Amino acid sequence: MTTNTVSRTNAESLPSKCEPSDCLRLALPKGRMEPAVVRLLADAGVQVTQSARAYRPVVSFPGAQAKTLKPQNIVEMLHLGARDVGFAGADWVAEMRANVVEVLDTGLDPVRIVAAAPEALVRAGVATKSPLIVATEYERLARAWVDRLGLEATVVKTFGATEVFPPEDADCIVDNAATGSTLRANGLVVFDELMRSSTRLYANPRALENSVKRERIDALAMLVRSALEARSKAIVDVNVSCDRLDAVVAALPAMREPTISPLRSGAGFAVRVAAPRADLPTLIPRIKAIGGTDIIVTAPVQIAP
Repeated sequence: MTTNTVSRTNAESLPSKCEPSDCLRLALPKGRMEPAVVRLLADAGVQVTQSARAYRPVVSFPGAQAKTLKPQNIVEMLHLGARDVGFAGADWVAEMRANVVEVLDTGLDPVRIVAAAPEALVRAGVATKSPLIVATEYERLARAWVDRLGLEATVVKTFGATEVFPPEDADCIVDNAATGSTLRANGLVVFDELMRSSTRLYANPRALENSVKRERIDALAMLVRSALEARSKAIVDVNVSCDRLDAVVAALPAMREPTISPLRSGAGFAVRVAAPRADLPTLIPRIKAIGGTDIIVTAPVQIAP
């Protein structure tokens, strides 16, 4: 059994029932974004379990009921008020010009929305081709980009696999790119960036006006934020003699103040801090060199400052 699932029998007993007027309608993304969001929620203490009803998982968050939708549909349902809160990409919020409130940026699945074309056209200058045919799933973003650059262009709506359109069926594309490997594999070169996107938690503005729902949204955001904070930190425990305490404490980064406890023998202290994980390769040797002993590093699951 994985950490982000429970048995179906147990799932049915999770606290998902609530009054219709105050029930928090949570939208979870289907597809590429789903595994990372489910893992993040699990780290935040919120279990997501598939129920007998497909696309309606049970979540162990009091007063909430969940539904799984495609990210584009999540944005639309949040805009319309059919969902109160949900995870979606900033690119689709911008594309659909949705009236939603960003609660937090998870930083998951970062992508760029870029313009790309065959290398020969990029070398010659995209603006020299007139009119351009621009293939994209992001019609509004592409039209705004065309207008901003003053290009003469026709925007063609695609439904996936946008990168295969040039050169026969389009001159360039506007698409999302994570590493750019798919674009390169299709002989395309990025020549402009429209925006950057990531998975974010959004809320419907009217849901935030409901005091009960607002409290639940704030609680969910706090739990998710604590899980994200923990991913960038490591708990460092170190023993130190009395005469080296000040030196070790000065070298240890801490969120606020380190936790210091006397050792039972009275020969020194145990010091604990939450340190940036990225600092560990230099931090641990430095602490050892100035007198720290019995160093233990553990990974926290949640940190709520």
